[in-house]
Amino acid sequence: MSERVMPGCSDGLMTLGAADALWVALTADSAVPTASGAFTRSPAHAPVGYVLLGAHAVATVRAADGRWSVAEAEVRRAAAELHAVGMDRQDLVRVGPFRGAPRQEGGEWSPLRWRGRVAEELQEPGGPEPAARRDVGRPSHLAGIDWRQTLVERTHAGTQRTWWLPRAVVRLLDAAEHTETQWAHAVRTRRASAAATEPASRLRQPPDADGRHTTGPEQPTTALRPYDAELEGRLYSVLSRRPGTSRQVAGWACAVCRTAPAAVLDHCHEHGYVRAPLCQSCNTQERPDHLYSNDIRVANRYSRLFDTDTDAWLGHWHRCPGCRARTTLPLPHLAAWTAHTACRSLRPTHPAAGGRKPCGVLRVSWTGSQNTPRSCLLTVTVDFCPSGEHRVLAQVPYREAVERFRAWLAETAPAVAAAAGPDRLDDLPAQSRPVIADTAGEGLSLF
Repeated sequence: MSERVMPGCSDGLMTLGAADALWVALTADSAVPTASGAFTRSPAHAPVGYVLLGAHAVATVRAADGRWSVAEAEVRRAAAELHAVGMDRQDLVRVGPFRGAPRQEGGEWSPLRWRGRVAEELQEPGGPEPAARRDVGRPSHLAGIDWRQTLVERTHAGTQRTWWLPRAVVRLLDAAEHTETQWAHAVRTRRASAAATEPASRLRQPPDADGRHTTGPEQPTTALRPYDAELEGRLYSVLSRRPGTSRQVAGWACAVCRTAPAAVLDHCHEHGYVRAPLCQSCNTQERPDHLYSNDIRVANRYSRLFDTDTDAWLGHWHRCPGCRARTTLPLPHLAAWTAHTACRSLRPTHPAAGGRKPCGVLRVSWTGSQNTPRSCLLTVTVDFCPSGEHRVLAQVPYREAVERFRAWLAETAPAVAAAAGPDRLDDLPAQSRPVIADTAGEGLSLF
């Protein structure tokens, strides 16, 4: 990255126009595309005291002549943080449209709330790009990121359109929104403290010796604290009703990626125990892709869950005392693992450019109840075969799938396997929480 001094700088400060040029120059070869006008175009708004660049807040400074400036060192720091971010354009998270998406409040400036901003543009006739051409003053970036360059549109059944962003971009925007929330909280705290100790006439900060006025606190953001199993063994049904839980969750870093702020309290739907606080991105990634209540599509994300980031995800799922004690996974995840891993050698392939590729799309369904011996059966199927076939690859009894998983776990993640076992069955429910009615048994349940 260049270290040359940009025109328009003095005393370590630079005008917003010069900062725009520097930001574009420093991030030209970043994996995440950035936008021009990061300091001068909406939603950036210098008078509020800061400008968001990725997950970094750059404080704005107003000189005696009324012009706004920012510290060059802070712009370079934000660019360096963005350079460290890798992005897989195939690893996508859905960002809209969703029912009941909130509209952005009118006015000169409003908080980032990037999902609402994206949803508003996606709801414009013709999508985001025509809307941007019609209204030049509309938001052209989010936290300095040109999200339109990474937006992916998918069409289902020729009618329904959905929009997706790479997971890395989603995490950056979530972190930016968290940074802004922390900044606003620090400003409110500082103002309340000043009001309690100083007369009203002295609330405004005096100008510096060179005539500059600074807005916003010097370092208002609070570092996210790592999750250290503070909620282990707690029931989600209890914590979710306790006042202040959401505020407590927002103070943690995501327990899986450990970089983005936590937004939800992930829990095991089968046993009811809290696992850990997660960011929206990680929570979406681990959620089973249900077609029906007992039928899931084995999506591409399972390559990460069971191949590249195996230790992190297995450790996360086994934060549930029920799954850890039984050395297994919740039934939908176990079904996905069976299809993706245990039946991998059974999946046919087809000739493709550069070699052969796996046939179609994997799907796995189940019948019966895992609470009744020999009644639950997992059926692994290939859909959308290029030759027009829909074939059943395997039918695996639940108990056999569990045994296969335990053997694989011991080889793949020995530390996770060593922490599991039947000696930790105290206080666990005798039966898992009923979710799906079992029509093939004696009124039992799949869960």
